[in-house]
Amino acid sequence: MTRNNSYDFTLMICVLLLVVIGIIMVFSSSFYYSYNNFNKDSFYFLKRNLMWALIGLGAMLFTMHFNYLKYKKLAFPAFLTSIFLLILVLTPLGISINGAKRWLGVGSITFMPGEISKICAILFVANSLSKKATDIKNFFRGIFPYLMIIALYFGLIILQPNLSTAGTIALIIMAMLFVAGMKWFHLFFLGFSGIGLLIVMVILEPYRMKRITGFLDPFKDPQGTGYQVIQSLLALGSGGLFGVGLGRSIQNKLYIPEPQNDFIFATIGEELGFVGCITVMLLFLFLIWRGIRIAIHAPDLFGCLLATGITSMIAIQVMINIAVATSSMPVTGVPLPFISFGGNSLVIFMAATGILLNISRVSTLDRR
Repeated sequence: MTRNNSYDFTLMICVLLLVVIGIIMVFSSSFYYSYNNFNKDSFYFLKRNLMWALIGLGAMLFTMHFNYLKYKKLAFPAFLTSIFLLILVLTPLGISINGAKRWLGVGSITFMPGEISKICAILFVANSLSKKATDIKNFFRGIFPYLMIIALYFGLIILQPNLSTAGTIALIIMAMLFVAGMKWFHLFFLGFSGIGLLIVMVILEPYRMKRITGFLDPFKDPQGTGYQVIQSLLALGSGGLFGVGLGRSIQNKLYIPEPQNDFIFATIGEELGFVGCITVMLLFLFLIWRGIRIAIHAPDLFGCLLATGITSMIAIQVMINIAVATSSMPVTGVPLPFISFGGNSLVIFMAATGILLNISRVSTLDRR
């Protein structure tokens, strides 16, 4: 039996703290880069980040008051819309940046359909799985249809190319299948199959192989494949226990390319030190823990799977981003949720958090 509670206030505070940290660190890491690349406007990224944060706050306030059960009717249209946008990216309407065609644009505003696809996939799979929960133990009836969904998203996104986003969506859906009751045997079989596919894709693409070799020995090519990792490690190592202070980073002064994005954790390590890094990681761990509790105490399977998908999306991206910044895995372009600069990414994560908050309101979660 469900009951109306207050929203999970601690989760909301945690997310807002991460957003504030993100605004501060985006400004600190981009100050010099903005001045050098945008007509001496040191506040270029700060102004845009504040704008997107306000839009994200509005989106979060809306979704936290919007009954999550209504997403059932929106799930299939959202799925079709995401597929349409991914196809549109591959047409002449798609915008290419640095050799990758991942963006669509309206005037001066660009967005990545791949980011939108994550939440659309979560809505669609949560709705579908909640209707066919009894089939989950059967591979062909319960698992195979979702492998086709993964293949569709993966195929369209890998053509951009964007292996990190394609892989993230695959991992999110797999996490939802696991929570829905997938057999361990199926999980391990698909996991090893996925690793095999990943190895093949790395072998077939020279630039991916270079990233692997750069990860294994970044100092072998310090001006090429190992450059970003080396600069990131130098930043983290320079920070010590308490950091060099806000705005005093050396590595984000045109050493780390676009430091406000994928390698912003390195700037956190340099300017705020080990204490700053641990603080950010603890905030993420707390957020993920609250998301898991909301999923466990959700009043229905749809709410449970929806919360699982959103929490998995956040957790996967946090782990990948920090792993890349600390040279624990090959370099790939995954933003740090709520902190890295990126308008549509920030809005989507804040809106997704609002959905979690809405589920928490009708859950059996003990607030004490």
